[in-house]
Amino acid sequence: MPSPKPKPFDVIHDLFANTRLESLSPAHSDSQAPFQGDVYEQLAQLEYIYVDDLAEFVTDNADDIVTNPEPISLSDFFEGLAQLATMGVVEVTDIVEAIHREIILRPLGRFNKGNLTKWPRGITGRIYRTVRYITLLVGNNLASALRLYKKTLNHNDRPLPKAIKQLINILNGVMGDHLVNHDNPIAIQTVLYDKYGRPQSNIDKLSGRVIILCHGLCMSHLSWQPGNADSLGTHINRSLPDSTVLYLNYNTGQRISSNGRRFAKVLQSLVDNHPNITQIDLIGHSMGGLVARSALFYGKQAGMDWMMRVGNLMTLGSPHHGASLERIGYFIQDMIGKLPFAGSLAKLGDLRSAGIIDLRYGSIRDADWKSLEGRNVLPQEFRHPTRLPRYVHSYFIAATLAEAHYDSKATKLLGDGLVTIESALGEDAGEHTLQVPEAHKAVFYGVSHMNLINSRRVRKQVIKWLLDNGRSDYSLSTRIYSYPEKVEVVI
Repeated sequence: MPSPKPKPFDVIHDLFANTRLESLSPAHSDSQAPFQGDVYEQLAQLEYIYVDDLAEFVTDNADDIVTNPEPISLSDFFEGLAQLATMGVVEVTDIVEAIHREIILRPLGRFNKGNLTKWPRGITGRIYRTVRYITLLVGNNLASALRLYKKTLNHNDRPLPKAIKQLINILNGVMGDHLVNHDNPIAIQTVLYDKYGRPQSNIDKLSGRVIILCHGLCMSHLSWQPGNADSLGTHINRSLPDSTVLYLNYNTGQRISSNGRRFAKVLQSLVDNHPNITQIDLIGHSMGGLVARSALFYGKQAGMDWMMRVGNLMTLGSPHHGASLERIGYFIQDMIGKLPFAGSLAKLGDLRSAGIIDLRYGSIRDADWKSLEGRNVLPQEFRHPTRLPRYVHSYFIAATLAEAHYDSKATKLLGDGLVTIESALGEDAGEHTLQVPEAHKAVFYGVSHMNLINSRRVRKQVIKWLLDNGRSDYSLSTRIYSYPEKVEVVI
């Protein structure tokens, strides 16, 4: 697909975006900071795109888009679990060996490159190597036996119970990128489903308005409870009978930007197969809102046709500027890494998925992590701004556990238990602020992060915005506040 011709200011901004860390060095900070500020001031008045590894995105193989996936079976689950256990034992063995090595060598003053190189040839190093070898041998043989068992069953393997499906969602959220890198059979793929659980390729011809719900971390398309009479999707169908509700399923442990690029391709495939679709609305809960924003960014960057059909973007408790819990976890990991004899324990933090790491500052672009060593993201002040498309009506919903308005720092930090109100509403300093009209922001008191997808008050507001479809002029309206009918506890 030919890349869109960038505007002059796009090229200028990309130059600054890609050299931002260099420009902050002592040698350049004084001379370049004022000019960079002027460039951003001019860019704020323009509608533009960022050039973010566009060539790689365009030439990226689309074979990772699966429209009709094989459902994960019980034998797949046991095979994946065996592989996961093997991988976990090897990872933990590496960490234990690193701690052991540090405890022995550091007090003797031999914790240096030369002695670390000699370590594997010593008796202790050989023991750890043997443990890893035996673990891999047993694990691979067990996985091979399970694959053979699956082939003998043909297609008569038992479907997964609901509890195991939920466990698979959690495993993908916690270590989904590891599962993909090791070709684990329980790794979740990016697929669109309808309310009957049919994948995109089996859906009849669609037309008119399509509304897509995107789930959050460690969840799946089933978390929206498509068959429940009181679910958000069911109420949308009742209020907008001529529309179709689809549910995105994706691996929440992978990079948000990777999921966003993949989602953009899925949406392009959707409109290619169903050319009579006239409008697409995206509703994302938590991480799902960031994936939707990332898809909009990469879809616009590649000039995809589906972008011109997007009418509304709604996010429910999405950490646009990061989640406090991941920041706390990173801080603790960093502190542990600085302790004598415990530095190797910090490696345990690297076992969590890249998707969770992206939630630290709400990173939705490849440029926020691709240039870094290891599994990390750029600090908050250096991440690349990603504005919302101007022709898309954007609506942000935040929640707080407090059941009545109480203006305090503790209440603001508490938020819905996982995401602060400011982060969910896209409010930040300078260029990272997401420009959304005040009347397109709503704060719901007495609602937790997980209850955002089930709250009756939230559901009514979402449907109200969908019915309005951007027709009303909200320029003079104020932010929406919603309180529970019965206040029991005030924080």
